[in-house]
Amino acid sequence: MRTRPALTDDDVRKMADAAHAHAADNQWNVTIAIVDDGGHLFHLHRMEKAAPSSVDIATGKARTAALGRRESKVYEDIIKQGRVAFLSAPMVGMLEGGVPVIADGEVVGAIGVSGVKSDQDAAIARAGIAALGLS
Repeated sequence: MRTRPALTDDDVRKMADAAHAHAADNQWNVTIAIVDDGGHLFHLHRMEKAAPSSVDIATGKARTAALGRRESKVYEDIIKQGRVAFLSAPMVGMLEGGVPVIADGEVVGAIGVSGVKSDQDAAIARAGIAALGLS
């Protein structure tokens, strides 16, 4: 049996706090979702002025990044390049803004963000992950 890393409550709090701080510093109102490696919700926070729809979008982006084991932008790019059949894949957040959390080469979860431009959503997610100090 192999042993692999997993996110702890403390890890989730660190990521959530750092992601929220990055968004607040830029005056971006977003929803931040953090999931485990199976796409199950650990944390969800919708900032005061974030659109209600951003909850489902952020959660979908996080799940897509965790289950797909890559950034959700990869799927967005595949579709933009004309492979529209990929829309039938069983993932709902195929837009930039979902970033996997990788520890020791293993995907241990993901952060999904929604509420501003997609590249800004991704920057918020990366700021959260950076709080863990993973290389």
